[in-house]
Amino acid sequence: MSVPSVGVLIRPFASHDVPDVLALNNANVPEVNELDAGEVGRLTQLADAALVAEVDGEFAGFCWVLGPGQPYDSLNYNWFSRQYDDFVYLDRIAVASTYRRYGIGRAFYSELIHRFTGVRPLILCEVNVRPHNEPSLKFHRSIGFREVGQQDTDGGAKTVSLLALALEPAPPTAP
Repeated sequence: MSVPSVGVLIRPFASHDVPDVLALNNANVPEVNELDAGEVGRLTQLADAALVAEVDGEFAGFCWVLGPGQPYDSLNYNWFSRQYDDFVYLDRIAVASTYRRYGIGRAFYSELIHRFTGVRPLILCEVNVRPHNEPSLKFHRSIGFREVGQQDTDGGAKTVSLLALALEPAPPTAP
């Protein structure tokens, strides 16, 4: 299957995106937890970056990352917070099924790497290893993520691989 040549735009989240984000998020339960409009608003306000993907002007996906010290009750976020002082945590990424294989996930990561290189030392996320999600693990390895731990979630029903991507430090400034 060939992917059409399309224009993918990554832009900041805006309040008019809430209905699309909510619909896409909740269509992907149980892979992600269900949200309501208030929680989407709260999480995007906490985010160091909340992004939306458009393909030829149509909503195609979203992601957001959280820095340390946020009031966010997530088992994986809390694990990373205990291990690292400075990071951005990719809490959520979702791509509409009609736009999968268009390079949107890679475009989101490219934007995050660009935004946070020299700002934060790490991008952190997790991928299921039980049940096994080999396509996502392979994708994350291809970007440069490495496993830094594992933990059981959902009362032991799942196991996640906790992943980190080291970012380059800011270049030294001239004296």
